[in-house]
Amino acid sequence: MKLYPLFADLSRRAVLVVGGGAVAERKIAALLGAQAQVTVNAPTLTPQLQRWVAAGRIAHRRDAFQESWLDRVWLVVAATSDVELNRVIATFAGLRRIFVNVVDDAALSSFHVPAVVDRAPLTIAISSGGEAPMLARLLRERLETLLDHSLGALATLAARLRRRIRLRHPDLAARRRFYEGLFAGPVATLLRQGRPEQARQAAEQALAAAPAASTGSVVLVGAGPGDPGLLTLRALRALNEADVILHDRLVSAEVLDLARRDAERIEVGKQAGHHHTTQDGIHALLLQHARAGRRVVRLKGGDPFVFGRGGEELEFLRDHGIPYEVVPGITAAVACAAYAGVPLTHRDHAQSVRFVTAHCQSSRDTLDWAALAQERQTLAVYMGVAELAELRARLIEHGRAPSTPFALIENGSRPEQRVITGTLANLAERAALHAVRSPALLILGEVAALAVSLAWFGQPPLGATVHEIPVPNVARPIRTNALAAVHRA
Repeated sequence: MKLYPLFADLSRRAVLVVGGGAVAERKIAALLGAQAQVTVNAPTLTPQLQRWVAAGRIAHRRDAFQESWLDRVWLVVAATSDVELNRVIATFAGLRRIFVNVVDDAALSSFHVPAVVDRAPLTIAISSGGEAPMLARLLRERLETLLDHSLGALATLAARLRRRIRLRHPDLAARRRFYEGLFAGPVATLLRQGRPEQARQAAEQALAAAPAASTGSVVLVGAGPGDPGLLTLRALRALNEADVILHDRLVSAEVLDLARRDAERIEVGKQAGHHHTTQDGIHALLLQHARAGRRVVRLKGGDPFVFGRGGEELEFLRDHGIPYEVVPGITAAVACAAYAGVPLTHRDHAQSVRFVTAHCQSSRDTLDWAALAQERQTLAVYMGVAELAELRARLIEHGRAPSTPFALIENGSRPEQRVITGTLANLAERAALHAVRSPALLILGEVAALAVSLAWFGQPPLGATVHEIPVPNVARPIRTNALAAVHRA
């Protein structure tokens, strides 16, 4: 984050605006809305600025800018067409540690004026850090259509009741639930309908009602493979309702950033050979927080029911009488294959797909290797980076062709995604050459060759040349630039 967002209280505080044109007029209008005491410095003013001077709403200085004017102001706006004058103003303001905004010059500005959605006292400010102001304005226009104007009245009503709400609901979790009912229930509806007195009465009735007993619950949420854009709407809602979030190691920071800021976050991730928290420990935490009346989100990478022990956790919650629900996520095989341009099924090459995990001896010994070695199917292998040599040996032993293509996808769907391609014969060597690390998913089968020609996200695949992988014939032409990059690798 380049800028630190804050909302400044400028009520009855002195602000200097240098410049008297249309841009200065817009800046001054916003400052007057914040009840600032504005002085404008310019030889000539727009008609509106002249009217404000005549009405005594702003002061006017016609003479040339003087450094001493900055001695008593809290904020400065330089809105002139004189680049050198703007630079001088910014320099003198900086020496006095006064925040200054130089219009259309982000480098000289120590604060930026955001695009604003005004639902007073609720205010939403959007900034691009001065890099793309038109984008900020576009987002403001979209938010204007989404946010009802009654939100201001709702915020005002909540402010009037705030002290009484805190006294009535001293427990933070209970207080959150009350506010959620206030903001999303009948009170908000009545305000949208233009019935403020009935809304006030409904709020008073809700406040007078006996506090409901706190009942904890758990939501098992699939976080997907890492791209926060792949979260479902229900998952996002659960993250913003949670009091406690128990998350896996592989849940991306970008996904966690979407959660409510004041939720308690507990990492319970597991890594091969390094169990930060045992499964029994996770069960104990779920029980502890749910019995304390908290809403718990158990946040898992991918989908909680695909190699995620989600079933075990639900069985535990059921046995202990804890209410629960499940929000599916996009499992790694589906997401990583899609981001690598690999269709898991293709009518010409694979009529089925198998999801497999082979991260330890016990799991490998239970697999039907003869069935896995059959052609015209796709294998999606989870958690198998450390076992690639044995995986290759067993598949070839049971009849899978050494020339079968593979795509090994590291950090699928994330900005650092890498795709390593090759054939089953050189699978382990390719992975070692490119130092592939977890999280990585292996796609093995004829469709994996399409990663060479259908790549669309991130860098082109690494590790194989066009001649080493038998690329299936597809309707789309092969991307020359992608193949050239692959060949160079």
